Amino acid sequence: MTTSVPSIARQVREYLDADPVLADAIRAGVANHSAIARRVSAELGVKRPEAVIAAVRRFPRGRGEGVREAGVRRVLRKSRIETRTKVAALTLGLGADVLQRLGDVVEELLDEGSLCRVIQVSRGTVVLVDEDSVDRVLRPLREGQVVRVRKGLVEVAVTSPESIEETPGLLRLLTGVLSSQGINIVEALSCYTDTIFLLHSTDLSAAVSMLTKTLV
Repeated sequence: MTTSVPSIARQVREYLDADPVLADAIRAGVANHSAIARRVSAELGVKRPEAVIAAVRRFPRGRGEGVREAGVRRVLRKSRIETRTKVAALTLGLGADVLQRLGDVVEELLDEGSLCRVIQVSRGTVVLVDEDSVDRVLRPLREGQVVRVRKGLVEVAVTSPESIEETPGLLRLLTGVLSSQGINIVEALSCYTDTIFLLHSTDLSAAVSMLTKTLV
């Protein structure tokens, strides 16, 4: 008894269906088909890259995708990109004591107009500040409350109109654009009108270039 082997087109479709980031980027028309085909070929072990590229190009739009994409495009055309260099990400322990100890320095940084984002996650607290502010943030903390300090990062923010809150798919699309180019996203968050990515400084130029093309 023989077992039929799925066609390359079917294998590619199943792979992309399981990866919504790549699928959204393809549907939005901002993906590099050749780059995606190389990745899919390597993952699936397919030795016919031309067949994989053809399958990627034929990847279908789902029901309602045209309407959703049009909404995303309207938002993107009204968006702008802002960047900030020399950013640090501090991962701190979980607990009310950590937040209480951060209270004064957070208030000072905000009053000065300096970068200060405090994000509570399931296992702790992440604080984004300018590198020059790291020592000020760490000073009031106790030993053992600091999990990790990352420097040499950049912040890329896509600022959109308020209609972004009613427009699904924007974060996934932008994430897919960056990921398809091999850009590692250290942190990502979407708050109100801002979609913010924290990246390694070496990826800044490529990220801004790709996002700028996406906003056109």
